Amino acid sequence: MSNEEVILTEEGLAQIEEELHELKTVKRKELSERLKVAISYGDLRENSEYHSAKDDQAFMETRILTLERMLKNARVVASSELNLSQVGVGSVVTLNDIEFAEKIEYRIVGPAEANVDENKISYESPLGKELMGKKVGDKIKVNAPVGVLQYELLEIKAN
Repeated sequence: MSNEEVILTEEGLAQIEEELHELKTVKRKELSERLKVAISYGDLRENSEYHSAKDDQAFMETRILTLERMLKNARVVASSELNLSQVGVGSVVTLNDIEFAEKIEYRIVGPAEANVDENKISYESPLGKELMGKKVGDKIKVNAPVGVLQYELLEIKAN
């Protein structure tokens, strides 16, 4: 990961800080114990428990570095900064899917905290890009693999 600015909501910042704390305290200690046990089994060349723990440790340390870099380069968008007259990072939008006549709610976030299962979409996603700067009543068209999706922006609110 480069030293590019990472845009986060206040919630996203808290989640990253929490994950980093968990990795540095609880998970490091657990992996240390796993390594001690695996080493006690003897010959490390054919010790699958040892190699598995070492792989997990490498992955975890890489994740720690990534999170630390994200925090170092973070720009937090506070909910108090939101302009509810147009869509921006941190906005919660209600859309009407024109084809299916159903309402959908999304929160616009930075790429680091996007999670489709939680209806958090990145401002860099195709829909996110189209939504940025839009106002209530605007129509949005998004090119998707299934064709052109059309929405109407019904509401912009803070979380």
